[in-house]
Amino acid sequence: MLKKILILSANPKDTNKLRLDEEVREIQAALKRANNREQFEIVTSWAIRVEDLRRALLDYQPTIVHFSGHGSGSNGLALENNSGQTQLVTTESLSKLFKSFQEHVECVLLNACYSEAQAEAIHQHIDYVIGMNRAIGDMAAIEFAVGFYDALLAGRTYSDCFELGCASIDLEGIPESQTPVLKARRRDYQTQPQTNLESVASAKSSARDDFRSDDYKVGQNRSVSIGGNVAGSAIQTGDSNIANIQFQPVSLPAPESVDIRAELNALHEAIALLESPDRRKIENAFADAEEEVNKPKPDKDEVGKALDRALDYAKKAEGFASVVEKLKPHLTKTTAWLGENWHKLLSIVGLGI
Repeated sequence: MLKKILILSANPKDTNKLRLDEEVREIQAALKRANNREQFEIVTSWAIRVEDLRRALLDYQPTIVHFSGHGSGSNGLALENNSGQTQLVTTESLSKLFKSFQEHVECVLLNACYSEAQAEAIHQHIDYVIGMNRAIGDMAAIEFAVGFYDALLAGRTYSDCFELGCASIDLEGIPESQTPVLKARRRDYQTQPQTNLESVASAKSSARDDFRSDDYKVGQNRSVSIGGNVAGSAIQTGDSNIANIQFQPVSLPAPESVDIRAELNALHEAIALLESPDRRKIENAFADAEEEVNKPKPDKDEVGKALDRALDYAKKAEGFASVVEKLKPHLTKTTAWLGENWHKLLSIVGLGI
């Protein structure tokens, strides 16, 4: 599939002159050298105004969005107004904008000073976002772009591209290789080893044909609230059928006995078997949970929120009822680890305490 790289440049008249043309020229040269250049297309847009940004994303539906220009920390990125003067675009506005394009955009590179705040905000919706944690010089910015796109056009993952971009700065003897910052939600399934949670991609592929029969057309799940006298729960299907799941009381194991990474992995693999239009959102939610549990002191509420999002999307998918039994033991252990604030998750599969 053709991947479009949209390069947006802005150097307002009231800001310092940048060598943006050289940066774009180097990226285009990388494409000309690439063996698989037919798989990529570069689109450039200069002197970007606010409306140009929105229109370019709509018109080109890019896979990678690259911004070259000035940043202003928490105040936003410097675009141009109709007179060519600076018009700042706020961090919140950028986040809202990219939310509308999360189905197409895989990576955003903000090659501008102090753009880490914008990278963090955009990362709520886009898997891979690169920003700068301080001011970055023209030469360092260009060298990072050269290394990044040389790697991208050679078929490397976004994480590898970032590392090679930083290495390119180092190789030129420029002491700014710690300035770029990568916000990565998950690894590139296509080219990296499939281990732990990442193995779900192959599980989904191998099981895809198993869940196409009309028997599994199950859609929205409406769980009953948990109470002492609850008798059952039901899944409302997309074609107006109802799959009944009897309520079952369950005892939770001791939290310290739970290997939370293994349980999340098992939940993820079971849900990966489903055909879902919200696949990307499910993957992002599990990646957020994984990222949190890998911290030295994970916030259990954050893990619970991420898992709640994943299950909320999953229960709308075709065939959800067919994976309920697979989810039950792992969701029971996960709930024990999360604590009493998250007992409500059990109702999704007809369990309670």
